[in-house]
Amino acid sequence: MGFIERHAGWTAGQSAAAEEIRDRAGSGGLKVVRLVFADQHGLLRGKTVTASEVATVLRDGTGIASSLLAKDTSGRTVFPLFTKETPLGLPELRGAADMVMVPDPLTFRMLPWSPGTGWLLCDLRFTSGAPVPLCTRGLLRSVLDQTGGLTYRTGLEVEFHLFRLDDPRLGAADLGQPGAAPEVGMLNHGYQYLSELRYDELDPVLDVLRAHIEELGLPLRSLEVEFGPSQVEITLRPADGLDTADAMVLLRSTVKQVAARHGHHATFMCRPHLPGVFSSGWHLHQSVLRDGVGVFAPEPGAAAADGTGLSPYGSAFLGGLLRHARATSAFSTPTLNGFKRFRSLSLAPDRAVWGRDNRGAMVRVLGDDPSATRLENRIGEPAANPYLYLASQLAAGLDGVAGGLDPGPAADEPYATRAEPLPRSLGEALDALEADQVLGDRLGKDFVAYYTSVKRAEIARFAQEVTDWEQREYFRVF
Repeated sequence: MGFIERHAGWTAGQSAAAEEIRDRAGSGGLKVVRLVFADQHGLLRGKTVTASEVATVLRDGTGIASSLLAKDTSGRTVFPLFTKETPLGLPELRGAADMVMVPDPLTFRMLPWSPGTGWLLCDLRFTSGAPVPLCTRGLLRSVLDQTGGLTYRTGLEVEFHLFRLDDPRLGAADLGQPGAAPEVGMLNHGYQYLSELRYDELDPVLDVLRAHIEELGLPLRSLEVEFGPSQVEITLRPADGLDTADAMVLLRSTVKQVAARHGHHATFMCRPHLPGVFSSGWHLHQSVLRDGVGVFAPEPGAAAADGTGLSPYGSAFLGGLLRHARATSAFSTPTLNGFKRFRSLSLAPDRAVWGRDNRGAMVRVLGDDPSATRLENRIGEPAANPYLYLASQLAAGLDGVAGGLDPGPAADEPYATRAEPLPRSLGEALDALEADQVLGDRLGKDFVAYYTSVKRAEIARFAQEVTDWEQREYFRVF
């Protein structure tokens, strides 16, 4: 009996999928498999194994260093792992000991840009078999279990920038942690929102991206030209539970890898430091279903008494999103850079308000029937860890339902309405998260403490850097 059978267990569907992967490996159609997990930042980490090792991996998983959970976005380790202290209260992390990546066979894909290469998304367990509590995919699964048997459905609109790669900056002087950013050029001038001509300028590379995304089976809906120079938006059809988050990590990885193979640089950074470039957002459409029917819309023949156009469940869910907006922004906007997007009159939110089909509001209420009624939260940045983004949104909404929270009136003037402002910095968002005990209970207080520690280490490192702004402001005048 292998590790997975002893400790993890699979559904009948996963077992059948695993058998198909073994057959593919044995038939010679598979050369290697990339085994990956989404770390605390939503970045994919893992190992590549040969086809001859696939059967072993599907029986026992594969070991990987637990130190990966102790790193910030630059790869720096921010927790002591080689002292007598117990890292994060988890003795299993001491000495950067191994944990086990357990593949989910239902996530298997063949990567069309890398012939003979398979891809498997994994969950994390300690060598004892216990789930790793810092695994973000596992955290989302735990919040999904709080829905009382209902289905959490989400659809995404994600913006990003697609540049021509001029210089990858890989010289000796460019190395570091992190290294120098690449030099890039624009693919169009921008400022022509949804222009067909602008789209055609990007079509040669967008068509390659589209083909690979569709070959992977991702639920692609559209590719669109956004307002900013070299800015693009991709939308995916709605999916349930873990599926949207799984799709998002694969989508980001696909876009970056395929773009690089074709002489381009794709970035999901919110606001690149380039002249004339616009901020990118990630809008999350959310609904909850009971037996396949949406519960956000009022019952047939009933009108929403509170003016939201929503059922009492949907209205209270909306109230939860607003009540916990400042705290959840630590997950929806997890970088220092992302908070530069929250500006008035910018089509990005700056305060916790809602509106009916109003793109200036943080939450946009949409749809006129049960199948289409949904909440679009416009708070996110495209660099967010999708498991944490979804988990925090669902946790906030469920608390609203539990408490019957009132979302208040719609904001007809979303940038002028008196309401709680969104945090102006990552540090402010982390303060709000630490103070939000209800959200902490739903997500796990130990995880919140871990996450805020990682992010505060990132902030501390930034605070020690001398910025271009400081150089311009003080170097000549003083």
